[in-house]
Amino acid sequence: MTRPTPHPSPVTRPFWEACARHELVLQRCAACSASVFYPRSVCPVCGSSRLGWEAASGTGTLYSYTVARRATHRKLADRVPYVIAIVELDEGPRLTSTVVGTDPDDLTIGARLRVDFEDDGTVSVPVFRVVAP
Repeated sequence: MTRPTPHPSPVTRPFWEACARHELVLQRCAACSASVFYPRSVCPVCGSSRLGWEAASGTGTLYSYTVARRATHRKLADRVPYVIAIVELDEGPRLTSTVVGTDPDDLTIGARLRVDFEDDGTVSVPVFRVVAP
């Protein structure tokens, strides 16, 4: 089954286009150098509208997570149980994603993660995998 499909706006379209190429990108403010995620039209740090896009390292730390044992959307029913995670990227911003490829009972806060992408034929979304210590 496919996942819920994002509906890109002009602001988020570059992010989703990069995901289709299996690249994780963040916005970078030209005025204050802040790394920004989620995509916006104005920097949340300084208010500048001079935001560009750059490749992210694709690595980060598991900041928080929960295990969904009931699907949060009907299109996710075949994935239960799954991990909903907040990942703190090495660049600073945090993003919500899923952690795949590991037993939820083996996860620990602070685990090192690396981005991967899942394609279902309509969309490519960033997911994260635990990096072996």
